[in-house]
Amino acid sequence: MNTSAPPSIAAPACGSCRVADWLLRLVVAGILVQTLFFKFTGAPESIYIFTKVGMEPWGRWGSGVAELIAAILILWPGRTVWGALLAIAVMSGALFFHLTKLGIDVQGDHGELFALALIVFVGSIVLVAKHSRELPFFSRRPA
Repeated sequence: MNTSAPPSIAAPACGSCRVADWLLRLVVAGILVQTLFFKFTGAPESIYIFTKVGMEPWGRWGSGVAELIAAILILWPGRTVWGALLAIAVMSGALFFHLTKLGIDVQGDHGELFALALIVFVGSIVLVAKHSRELPFFSRRPA
């Protein structure tokens, strides 16, 4: 009987792979969490952004809650792929609004918010690729 962890939650094979995986997870989750303060405290920049896209205050609060859930799941072994998929969905909306209504440079930030959204988006795609075995339709099932 095989008593090792199932492939869906097994750690990456090499030590440096594990470190790189955790660094990426920490960067993506860290960016998601750092923006929560601004969303939940009603910072003027957040209010401006969500007013401009017609989603103030519910869009600000809703996206904040979704980003918090995504960050928690990204850091939760065996649930990383679900958090990354949620982050991709939220960042798709952020990138869409940057490219259509907000612009790259929002209130003189020189594209910092856009760049952070892009980092989370791309990082989450990498995490989905690395953790795809956590998805039920990609995991190996016993015969």
